[in-house]
Amino acid sequence: MAMVTSTEMFRRAYEGGYAIGAFNVNNMEIIQGITEAAGELNAPLILQVSSGARKYAKHVYLMKLIEAAIADTGLPIVVHLDHGADFEICKSCIDGGFTSVMIDGSHLSFEENKAVTKRVVEYAHDKGVVVEGELGRLAGVEDEINVSAENSAYTDPNQVEDFVKSTGVDSLAIAIGTSHGAYKFKPGTKPQLRFDILKEVASRLPGFPIVLHGASSVIPKYVQMVNANGGQMPDAIGVPEDMLREASTLAVCKINIDSDLRLAMTGTIREYFNQHPDHFDPRQYLTPARANIKDLVKHKITNVLGCAGKA
Repeated sequence: MAMVTSTEMFRRAYEGGYAIGAFNVNNMEIIQGITEAAGELNAPLILQVSSGARKYAKHVYLMKLIEAAIADTGLPIVVHLDHGADFEICKSCIDGGFTSVMIDGSHLSFEENKAVTKRVVEYAHDKGVVVEGELGRLAGVEDEINVSAENSAYTDPNQVEDFVKSTGVDSLAIAIGTSHGAYKFKPGTKPQLRFDILKEVASRLPGFPIVLHGASSVIPKYVQMVNANGGQMPDAIGVPEDMLREASTLAVCKINIDSDLRLAMTGTIREYFNQHPDHFDPRQYLTPARANIKDLVKHKITNVLGCAGKA
């Protein structure tokens, strides 16, 4: 197979009432764990790269690793830029072989957001690449995203039709109560997603794919693994997986997952060194870390996204 766009994936996901996982990648072991899981479950897959990951691993290395994963698994894979900050980084990724990019103009005024999104769409579509835009701002910290609760904002359904029509964007990330990073909700609170906003957006954009960012569930197993081995993560509650599953049966076709992957890898490596303080071979501690990434992704595909067997 090959690198593909998300167009057909999203059409099938919308009609089938499931979502596709968009998993952030940073290195070989994470890519291997994700793609092996998707390959064994025959699940459609989006691998997304943040600007921070691109700086860390270098564009060419990530692209070659993804090409190797496609050759190894036979899966069609979307390669997506996560949170492109401006036209130039989107252009660079498009020119460098990405099949999908996100232009994040959510920090701009509505009109400025439309203008920069339209510019990216025009360039991308000319190259056969699809574009994700964003309306509304998620709170939280992750990679280079840092938005305070005071500066976050739910998506206004009254703006979505104008935004999509004016820009020609292919999918839309909305803010309905998810947040970036591992520290989403305090224990004792009841996390809620604004399904009323999601349903209103879906009614105004029938058949149009919606995206949820900040949708890691902060799985307690991996938080406990971190803290039991020298970490100091405060207790936190992620987005409940039953809410994500419900969202995927509506208009949500893409669900982003990053923090859960980081926790699974970090917790595993911390535990390994606590148990084997004299070991120094990276293969010894990265092998179980990769295995836990794979187990996590299988769980998400089967129990949250509902996309097993849909590749």
